[in-house]
Amino acid sequence: MTTTHVSAFTTCESCGTCHEWTWEEAFDKFGFGDGDGLVMTDSVAGVLIGAGYTVESQQWGLHNVVITSITLNGVEQIPEGATRGYDNPRSYLPVAIVALLDAKVTGDF
Repeated sequence: MTTTHVSAFTTCESCGTCHEWTWEEAFDKFGFGDGDGLVMTDSVAGVLIGAGYTVESQQWGLHNVVITSITLNGVEQIPEGATRGYDNPRSYLPVAIVALLDAKVTGDF
């Protein structure tokens, strides 16, 4: 399994503007400008998938695309008590996932 690095600075292909973003926005209903901005949820999911996780995401109405499930070997990694789309993912995701995303989604490019 190979995990890739993702730059937290992304240039919009349409307008050429450089956008700064954080991986936490992929778990936030109102992330990425409430879904009106450059949505990078698929890039965050790609890092997780590259590390062996299975990821599901959903479009939340007119809002952001949100990661709603992360499983590893069939075991859900987002605890039942987490309010998906609203709670800070740093407060409920396993330490290993937070460390992975902190290491792989960076502004170091």
